[in-house]
Order: sequence, then structure tokens, then C-alpha cells
Amino acid sequence: MSDVPAHRHPTVQDQVALAEIDLTGELMIAAAAASEDRLSTDRIDELLHVAGPPRGDGADREAPDTP
Repeated sequence: MSDVPAHRHPTVQDQVALAEIDLTGELMIAAAAASEDRLSTDRIDELLHVAGPPRGDGADREAPDTP
């Protein structure tokens, strides 16, 4: 007999991991199709669906709920 435990939920998928794999694939395809050596940061942001430059001050985050 094998001592390898069976998976309890074979249909459960990690949605975050799947999204990261999908975005990585898009970046790889774009990099392979690009005529330049590297993708520009603007092109990477476009592929990753980044809306704009990061503000860095946290002002774009929602305030936590307070009672």
C-alpha cells in the first residue's frame, strides 16, 4: 500500500493561484511577441490591468469599518 494521503477535495481550486498563472501566461506571450528586448512598464501595467501609477500614501484604500 502507498502511504500517500488522498486529496480530500480534488475539485477545489485556488482562484488566486489560477489568476496569477493566467497573468503570467499573458506576460510570457506578450514578451515573446514583443519586438524589443523587454516589455515597457506601461505595457506590463496594461497586461496586468493596473489602473494607474501607485499613489504610495494609502489614500486609494478604503477605510476600515469602525463601530
